[in-house]
Amino acid sequence: MADGDEATGEMSDGLQVELFHPDSDREPGDTNIQKFGFDIHPVVFPIALAIIAVFVASTILFQEAAADVYGRAFSFVNGTFGWFYILAVNIFILTVLYFAFSKFGNIKIGGVEAEKEFSDFSWMAMLFSAGMGIGLMFFSVTEPMGYLSSPPAVFGAEAGTGAAASAALAQTFFHWGFSPWAVYGLVGLGLAFFSFNRGLPLTFRSIFWPLLGERIYGWPGHVIDLVTVFATLFGLCTSLGLGVAQVNTGMWYVGGEVLGLGTIPTGTIPQIALIAVITGIATLSVAAGLDGGVKRLSTLNLYLMLALLGFLLVVGPTLFIMGAWLEGLGTYLQNFLTLTFFTGTTGAGASTAVGSGTVGTTVFYWGWWIAWSPFVGMFIARISKGRTVREFVLGVLFLPALFSFLWLSTFGGSAISLELAASGQGPVATAMAGDNGGTIAMFAMLNQFPLGAITGILATLLVVTFFVTSSDSGSLVIDHLTSGGKHDVPKTQRIFWATTEGVVAAMLLLGGGLGALQTAAVTTGLPFAAILVLMCYTVYQGLKNEYEILESEEFAETIEELTAEEEVDVVTAGDEMVTDITEGDEAAGGD
Repeated sequence: MADGDEATGEMSDGLQVELFHPDSDREPGDTNIQKFGFDIHPVVFPIALAIIAVFVASTILFQEAAADVYGRAFSFVNGTFGWFYILAVNIFILTVLYFAFSKFGNIKIGGVEAEKEFSDFSWMAMLFSAGMGIGLMFFSVTEPMGYLSSPPAVFGAEAGTGAAASAALAQTFFHWGFSPWAVYGLVGLGLAFFSFNRGLPLTFRSIFWPLLGERIYGWPGHVIDLVTVFATLFGLCTSLGLGVAQVNTGMWYVGGEVLGLGTIPTGTIPQIALIAVITGIATLSVAAGLDGGVKRLSTLNLYLMLALLGFLLVVGPTLFIMGAWLEGLGTYLQNFLTLTFFTGTTGAGASTAVGSGTVGTTVFYWGWWIAWSPFVGMFIARISKGRTVREFVLGVLFLPALFSFLWLSTFGGSAISLELAASGQGPVATAMAGDNGGTIAMFAMLNQFPLGAITGILATLLVVTFFVTSSDSGSLVIDHLTSGGKHDVPKTQRIFWATTEGVVAAMLLLGGGLGALQTAAVTTGLPFAAILVLMCYTVYQGLKNEYEILESEEFAETIEELTAEEEVDVVTAGDEMVTDITEGDEAAGGD
């Protein structure tokens, strides 16, 4: 780095600390215990391990009782508070859009001179892989097919018709589109802002600094981080269980049924073996770090997805896919307000009251996205330094959603095309009615088109790479939570959590507890929903304070003084530095 760049970086860092960081002598991880290659928070790390051990043991030892308790809690929360989930997600959408298009949009994450750590392509690949990669692979065929045979009541379409096909895609777009990414965007923005702009720990507790102040370092903050660790680890384990089931089915279908390589076993033991192998790969990746492992695998994911997507667009029912994409998108946008506020309490949807039917599925998804938001949001925050609030929100909210729409239209639309052509007796629906259920849907669909075996293998590989990147991302997030919010943690600790995720997923799969765990994880979405509503206010207060400082005379005078002191360095730093200083002056209201 040139001397001018070093001086400029020190100048901007000092300015950020002096004017924007809170008046506190605490630092992330300042009370940590550093032994045996670990750098751990003395409270969060051991208590989190204890909670995980107790939960896993009780779920396995008391399977029926645990499943009954989780099921009752899930039914009560969804049936009683489904309306709150629906209202909360609408609040999140409005809030992040306000942040993007208001005066706060030009505020840069990390400070006025912060630089991007990753390219736009790598950033998009990582946030998409962490967000919902495995879920899209699993549900992109299963969910539209389900709505085709049982259309959502709000659309009033007849089952098995073209109208039902449009309704099916629109409803699927709704569940995987702007709404979940608004949840992730809100959490990611809050975590990124308070960590990079305020110098607070990269943990969930920091978002509540405007309300709690120094108390975030005490038990209120410990409790917040412990709940976040719980939701992150167990939500991740259920997703990994879902992914490994699809990998197992893909190997059985492609290898045994399509290629005739013999009977490939399916079930718990083969899936545990797959978890062991894939966790080993994930451990190697997470040991390589964010830049060396996670970024490369996320980029590979995106290339594999584009290859599979492009191939199916060419060899599949291309005209039907594109037409269904436009029609489904139009139906989705046309009914967006109706869908976002629909509870099924009155009118045409009265038979699908909140907590049941399609509305129950929406409530389930909203609870799932909210429960997952600490995991995905923290990972997005970790990779987003140097981007403006507007760039962050628009990127997180629209890019993954638009890609998801095209993906869902291509895979779900291809399956729907086969079903409509067969008048309700299509190969995909027939396969889904078998023992493997939804796990076989994508492979059965791909096998109806050229090179079905190759695309099936590619799809299986893609699920594996998503499995690995999800495990990597989850490990990095839990590392931050259990290390007091440090940005970098020892390799030993990263390996420990990657291994722990695989062990927990395998034990719960062996004990039959993954189903119960999924309901428990989603139920945690209720308290998180309330926390996120409160977070809208704390993030607003933080951005408001930052904007007021940027517009203040003190900030303008400080910039002028520092610019005068570093005049030689600023000139030698080149046109880019001059431009940056000018932008800082403009933001501060200077000349």
